Amino acid sequence: MENRMLTVVSGLDMVNITYLNFMAFQEEIAKEWAEELFKLASNLFVQNMSKEDSLEKAYTRLKLQLNPEGRIPVKNFFRMFADRKRVETALENCNLPSGRSDSIPQEDFTPEVYTQFISNICPRPELDHIFSDMGAKSRSYLTVEQMTEFINSKQRDPRLNEILYPPLKPEQVQLLVDKHEPNPELAQRGHISVEGFARYLSAEENSIIPPEKLDQSEDMTYPMSHYFINSSHNTYLTAGQLAGNSSVEMYKQVLLSGCRCIELDCWKGRTTEEEPVITHGFTMTTEISFKEVIEAISECAFKTSPFPIILSFENHVDSPKQQAKMAEYCRSIFGDALLTDPLEKYPSYSQLMCAGVNAAKIAPLSFLLI
Repeated sequence: MENRMLTVVSGLDMVNITYLNFMAFQEEIAKEWAEELFKLASNLFVQNMSKEDSLEKAYTRLKLQLNPEGRIPVKNFFRMFADRKRVETALENCNLPSGRSDSIPQEDFTPEVYTQFISNICPRPELDHIFSDMGAKSRSYLTVEQMTEFINSKQRDPRLNEILYPPLKPEQVQLLVDKHEPNPELAQRGHISVEGFARYLSAEENSIIPPEKLDQSEDMTYPMSHYFINSSHNTYLTAGQLAGNSSVEMYKQVLLSGCRCIELDCWKGRTTEEEPVITHGFTMTTEISFKEVIEAISECAFKTSPFPIILSFENHVDSPKQQAKMAEYCRSIFGDALLTDPLEKYPSYSQLMCAGVNAAKIAPLSFLLI
C-alpha cells in the first residue's frame, strides 16, 4: 500500500504547509502522478512567471471557475484581487455586475474587458509621465524611434559593454511593438499605445532574471569557493530560535527550493535509546531525530538540482556512542553519494556533480565548537 500512497505538500511558504494524501489503485499510476506533479511544482519558468503571464493565468482561472448557471461569480474576483471596494469600482467602470451575490456572463468578460478591469484596479499614472517625457505630449502613443530611445537610455544598464551587449536597433524594437501592441494597425505604423507599453513592461523581456538565464548558464569549473552558495541557517526551525518548533520537513523544503548548504545542530539525545537529535541548544526549541533528518536529506537532495550539497555540522555531541551512530547513519543512508575521502584542494561543482543527478556528492563539513 505504501507505494500507492501520494502526499501533496502545499502552502504559501515553507512553514505554513498542509498535507493532502491520495491513494492510487495501482503503483504505476501513483508514480506517474508523482512525477508529473513534481515537474509542475519545480518548473523554473512557472516559479519565475512574468506579470503578464500571471495575469493571463488569473484570467483563465476566472473563466473556468463557473457557477451552476455557467456564469462567473463576482465573489471570485474578491478572493483573487484587492479589497472589495476597489474590485467593485473596477467592475462598475467596466459596466459589469459588482455585487457579491452577482455573476457575470462568460461572453461579457472578454480579454479586452479583463485588460480594462486590470487597468482600473491597478492604474499606472507613471506611464503617462513617461509618454510625456519621451515627447508624446499630445499623442496617445510612442513611435518606434521614441521607444528605442526609452529602452536604450532609460532601461539599459549603462555599465554594459556596447560590443558584447549592443543597444537595440529600431528594427528590433519594432518586433517588440508587434508583439505587445494590441492594435495591429497602430503596430503596423510603428506606434505603441499606453496599453501596449504597459504590456511590454509586464512581459518576460523585463523580468528580473531573463528566461534564458533561469537555467544554469555559468562556467562551473572553478573551485567551489569562487561562487556564492544558496545556504540555509538553522534549517530545522519553523519559527524563532528561542522557542520555535523544529521540523524534519524543513530540510525537504529548503533542498527542494534549491539550497545547497544546510545546517545541522547536533546534540546528544537524552532518551534511553541514546539517539542523537537536532535542536538549538540552550533554548526551548523542540528536538527532532538526527536519523530522520539524514533520511529526509537523502530523499530530496538532488530532486531539483544536480549540484553537490554541503552539510554544515555544528556538532555538540560529546558521546562517542552517539557520534558513532551519526557517522553510521551518514554512511548507510547516503551510500556512495557521501564524500568520505579528504581532498587536496577545493573541488569544482563540475567535479562533484559528475554525470547524473544521483551521482552528485554530499560533503560533510564539521565545525567543532569549544
